[in-house]
Amino acid sequence: MSDLTEVEVLWLEKRIENSVRFGRIVEERKLDLHRRVLSFAPGSIFAFVRWTSSDFGAIISRIDILRAVAPGQRCSTVPYVTPGGEILLRLSGWPKVERLLQMIDAVEVLGIDPADVAPDHWHHVHNRLSVNENPRLYTKARHQAWLHRQRVMR
Repeated sequence: MSDLTEVEVLWLEKRIENSVRFGRIVEERKLDLHRRVLSFAPGSIFAFVRWTSSDFGAIISRIDILRAVAPGQRCSTVPYVTPGGEILLRLSGWPKVERLLQMIDAVEVLGIDPADVAPDHWHHVHNRLSVNENPRLYTKARHQAWLHRQRVMR
């Protein structure tokens, strides 16, 4: 049994795309031409995107931002994620997923790795987008406050 959280990513052209949008991968295993297993250390944050299509267009668009758990910690089950993770954000439906992807891009433009963003921010974004409201933007000042809080709490 590994201490790592494993995510199976899959790519079948124009049918299924399970991918990791961001996160610090500590290990990678190739299973076959279409599948890989990516591993994350306990406590690390990553975004897992699932998209499925049929001959008539997209039928599933989903994104989960998860925190990898340590062995024995409580976690929620998420398809393709072993053992599961702490869900910081879960959205489905292309309009909401697309909006979140744009927000992730905006964080990267600031020079901040989305894996380093305060977990509370992802909770806030989940709550606001779930009810079709505009979330607060993540700023460098918010990020500095989060980093300071982490230093003080140690």
